Amino acid sequence: MNPVLENLKARGFFQQCSDPDGLSRLMDEGSVAFYVGCDPTGPSLHIGHMVPFFAYRHLRAAGHKGIALVGGGTARIGDPSGKTEMRRMLSYESLDANAAAITAQLDRFVGFDGTSARWVNNKDWLGNLNYIDFLREIGSHFSVNRMLSFEAYKLRMETGLSFIEFNYQLLQSYDFLELYRRYGCRLQIGGDDQWGNILAGHELIRRIEGAEVFGMTFPLVTTADGKKMGKTEKGALFLDPAITSPYDFFQYWRNVQDPDLRRFLLMFTFLSVEECESLTGPGKNPNEAKERLAWEVTALIHGKEEADKALAGARAAFGGSGGDKSAMPQAGLERSAFEAGYNVVDLFTDTGLVPSKSEGRRLVQQGGAFISSLEETDNLKAITDIGYVIKADQLSAEGELILRAGKKRYCRVITK
Repeated sequence: MNPVLENLKARGFFQQCSDPDGLSRLMDEGSVAFYVGCDPTGPSLHIGHMVPFFAYRHLRAAGHKGIALVGGGTARIGDPSGKTEMRRMLSYESLDANAAAITAQLDRFVGFDGTSARWVNNKDWLGNLNYIDFLREIGSHFSVNRMLSFEAYKLRMETGLSFIEFNYQLLQSYDFLELYRRYGCRLQIGGDDQWGNILAGHELIRRIEGAEVFGMTFPLVTTADGKKMGKTEKGALFLDPAITSPYDFFQYWRNVQDPDLRRFLLMFTFLSVEECESLTGPGKNPNEAKERLAWEVTALIHGKEEADKALAGARAAFGGSGGDKSAMPQAGLERSAFEAGYNVVDLFTDTGLVPSKSEGRRLVQQGGAFISSLEETDNLKAITDIGYVIKADQLSAEGELILRAGKKRYCRVITK
């Protein structure tokens, strides 16, 4: 097998391929143009979207030419794959804004140069399609019976599949055809939930152009306990720092389960396979490997400076005086509220450590609420009385306080 495919397989990316031997031979002959797509259905990508883009960088590093397709056109319809109900329709203006934001995120991660790595927006060729011409040229090559055999459509048939969504596979297949014609694209990669769409594009190009192209998918990543990877108490792990702070992003990786550690190092960093194995080998401290994983992924997504700050903040929170407390998540509150007496449930709610007062009451009653002055981070006091009031004399000399919710979520309160 071609070395880059061997590397992808060793790192856990390889799930299905339309013709592994044929793709390997094609790669042995020289550079192959490939693409991966994502629809701008929100203002930010989350870490689950990034799995194919980590593979993208491995392929590009091996000399292959990558195309990142932002689906400003297909997002107008919505992909039914993996969904139990129809996506909410967004305005064209919202989709354009989302596409611009996502393209910028991908550029920071990939580094588009217009040659070895480029981005395209399928709105450019889908936005003004003539529907009759499209049905004649493209729709005539699709079998409804075959489309309904794919898992994405079978699942949706149970809950209701709209006609507009039924067209999605035709449009994604047309994307592959268009990229083949424009850039000689021979390979589409994506998550395994895209397998049916990828095969449909593969077949469309064979029928219309008589050319051999390939499809390859990667596993949909779950954690050791079967949960969807990248899900946190606050929701998905987004790349936008305004939605998921670099500190919270770092903490997600720092707190992964031991059985996931080796797999995540291989998939979400560019450390060599040998170094990943060394970090997680017998006798190694898993906490050191988790810290390395967290720093590497945060540096890739947010930059080294933010990764260093998140590391310092985590060490301050979890290691007493061993880090920079200024890097911890912060909340600014009025000192007068403490002078009057700040109820513990209100305090944890106002800092965002809990989403509601009912959650705050539960946290306190279950022994998960802790406070300390800034000087005593390693000596937090558990509060179990929902009527407990924090006074101004419990603040540090600088007028600050450290809160902890559960075992992992901290907040540095700064009064003004």
